[in-house]
Amino acid sequence: MHRRRRFHLNRGDRRAVSALPVLVMMARRPEAGRVKTRLCPPLTPAQAATLYAAFLRDLVDLVRVVPGVQPLIAYAPAEAGDYFAALAPAIARRPQTGADLGERLAAVTDAVLGEGAPAVLVIGSDSPSLPPAQITQAVAALAGGADLVLGPAEDGGYYLVGLRRPAPALFTEVPMSTPTVLRDTLAVAERLGLRTALIDPWYDIDTIADLHRLRADPAPLRHTRPVLAAVLASLAEER
Repeated sequence: MHRRRRFHLNRGDRRAVSALPVLVMMARRPEAGRVKTRLCPPLTPAQAATLYAAFLRDLVDLVRVVPGVQPLIAYAPAEAGDYFAALAPAIARRPQTGADLGERLAAVTDAVLGEGAPAVLVIGSDSPSLPPAQITQAVAALAGGADLVLGPAEDGGYYLVGLRRPAPALFTEVPMSTPTVLRDTLAVAERLGLRTALIDPWYDIDTIADLHRLRADPAPLRHTRPVLAAVLASLAEER
């Protein structure tokens, strides 16, 4: 009789879990001057951090409702474990490792796949209104035979990346945070011979225009919406 392969999610949840695709949320502890800095100005660093904290709460709600995945928070800085344990005590977590975003993405995807997960999907923390259906679409693409799945972001990057096998070059050979991240990643994937699927595009929150778009978004955003309303009202009063 064959046993289903099982793996462990380290640092915060050492229990064996079913070999489901792992959905990783990359997150940073909210600190003024360290998160959503592209919104400053017009936001103050404190406003940006408060807004980002609300994003994290809505994204935790999101990853909890996506069916057929095992959620995991990959956090920074390394000493932020207590913050994320309080934020989402039932979700496994581990610190990010690596000198830059590319190295951190390579490290977490390699680690999760090396521990036996059949697939890994990674989302950032800049798209609090991301529909669960788009993550489900990515899971289905991987189950259908894609080696790599990407969710294009409107700024030229991607809001989601999924893999069925390690491919660190996708991250370490592509300069991150540029308008050509998606294009460059697709070029590396082609060179590696990966079967690639693209899912529906979505948007990140990087500018004040994005905040106004988010306000009009019909997503529930039960944590973000009241904070966003207060921030935008404050900006209006300053004019």
